[in-house]
Amino acid sequence: MTAFTAAAADPLATPAGRRGWAATADAVLGGLVESAAALLVVAEIVVLFAGVTARYAFHAPLVWSDELASILFLWLSMLGAVVALRRGEHMRMTALVTKASPGTRAVLDALAIAASVAFLALIAWPAVDYAHEESFIITPALEVSNAWRAAALPTGIGLMFVVALLRLVRTCTWRQSVSALAGMALLVGLFWLAGPVLAPLGKLNLVIFFVVVVAATVLSGVPIAFSFALATFGYLALTTRTPLLVMVGRLDEGMSHLILLAVPLFIFLGALIEMTGMARAMIQFLASLLGHVRGGLSYVLIGAMYLVSGISGSKVADMAAIAPVLFPEMKKRGAKPGDLVALLSATGAQTETIPPSIVLITIGSVTGISIAALFTGGMVPAVVLGVCLCSVVWWRYRKEDLSGVPRSTWPQIGRLLLVALPAVLLPFVIRAAVVEGVATATEVSTIGIVYSALVGLLVYRQFDWRRLKPMLIETASLSGAIIFIVGCATAMAWGLTQSGFSQDLAQLMAGIPGGQYGFLAVSIVAFVLLGSVLEGIPAIVLFGPLLFPIAKAAGVHEVHYAMVVIFAMGIGLFAPPFGVGYYGACAVSKVDPDAGVRYIGGYMAALLIGLILVAAVPWFSIGFLK
Repeated sequence: MTAFTAAAADPLATPAGRRGWAATADAVLGGLVESAAALLVVAEIVVLFAGVTARYAFHAPLVWSDELASILFLWLSMLGAVVALRRGEHMRMTALVTKASPGTRAVLDALAIAASVAFLALIAWPAVDYAHEESFIITPALEVSNAWRAAALPTGIGLMFVVALLRLVRTCTWRQSVSALAGMALLVGLFWLAGPVLAPLGKLNLVIFFVVVVAATVLSGVPIAFSFALATFGYLALTTRTPLLVMVGRLDEGMSHLILLAVPLFIFLGALIEMTGMARAMIQFLASLLGHVRGGLSYVLIGAMYLVSGISGSKVADMAAIAPVLFPEMKKRGAKPGDLVALLSATGAQTETIPPSIVLITIGSVTGISIAALFTGGMVPAVVLGVCLCSVVWWRYRKEDLSGVPRSTWPQIGRLLLVALPAVLLPFVIRAAVVEGVATATEVSTIGIVYSALVGLLVYRQFDWRRLKPMLIETASLSGAIIFIVGCATAMAWGLTQSGFSQDLAQLMAGIPGGQYGFLAVSIVAFVLLGSVLEGIPAIVLFGPLLFPIAKAAGVHEVHYAMVVIFAMGIGLFAPPFGVGYYGACAVSKVDPDAGVRYIGGYMAALLIGLILVAAVPWFSIGFLK
């Protein structure tokens, strides 16, 4: 996950021109929304864990639990999106914006907010209309109007509109605010007037809206979700006769897959294992095993990322749990900070398929592939890439001087294992529960949360109650940013499908020479590029429904194709200069990005070799499927 920039690091957070009244209004409204979102996270945990307990322990399923969880989830997603917009945590591509002069950057930042305001204003009435239409539907289990769920969309859109305006006022000068809003209104008006000219252009509009408009907005720093949404709204409104409430319906559809409820729950679980000291216990045990070997702590880094990866839902959260524990000792042994951050970034790409990966869950939700199959298929390919990374570590550290490094005794290792055992067991408990059918991928996260809380309270005696609310709010914010972008990308993918683009793409991909290996080679190149620009989840949601059926027709197993696609995106995401995951690793490690560039080439080459092996040998991905 790349929404790693906290509000304090957001480029819009502290410029001149802040308005006191806007800051006060923002603080009051933000506090209310954050509290509501935090309560919704707690409610989801309680409802889902009650469902698991009732079904598995008492053999009396709660028929209404999934339905209630679905209603609460849409509200959590929308309120989380409000929190993320207020904090500036929606995913953006800022590679070009940060290189602009301060004056130009201020203008682009103001325009980015104004673009969000424009979309929210345009979609507000269709969202109200959609909620009204849903009021005639009665839910099967709770037997209440579906308006209780659908009302989350206009409510969230309205709150985002207010929050965006307040953000514009408090972070920009009056001249910048008025100019940005007026400029955006002028652009919208020009497109509206051009409607009669655009309509007859047919599929050329796909280039205009889904290439030109998306590229222009993404590169200028508009949040990716709003870039997708603006392009889709413009295409449907100006070139088709599709009612705009249909777009709201597709937005709802993309955000309402119950499997996506695993996203906030695993994010919160990751924060919990860091807070309770479980992550530190695992790392200290691994270090006692390999600390005396040349490059041993680098091997520990790779192994630790393998163990904790995917549980938090955020790669940066995984990195933040590991780097502070290992890096000080590694630096004492002479490791270069640039090499450390390069390896940390590479492990981010290597462990993208470790269950319960949020990317795996997203692929399952948009393509219909079994989550259990994806979880099973992701383990061995990550080992293959890990071995490739270990080969680079062995070469670079083959002459490391360890004369002053003490070797842990077996009693010391045994004591650390005893301490770490509850933490080490957690990833295996989670994965076994899903694979064996004890709980779904969504429900199993609640088992992990309850397990971690009990271990933190009773075993490690490390549970900071004061951190609980900030953790819940952070969970809601990151989840809202992720789920909202899934919804917008789903609407965009639907627009592309309705235009006939998917059929054209299928014909083009089917004509690639080389059969399934030619198709895999083109997919690798495409998703490396997409991963560096659009990041993993948006690219998957946008292109997954289009390409996975083509892959199946070409003879590529869908689980095998998922592994190849995920690794390709991961390499793009964590490779400089465009991969924002790399800059997340630098931020966590507190290392200048330039320092890691000279070292990361070897690790990325190793990852590419590993990816080619995974693509060439399907057994790595599907050998253990039932």
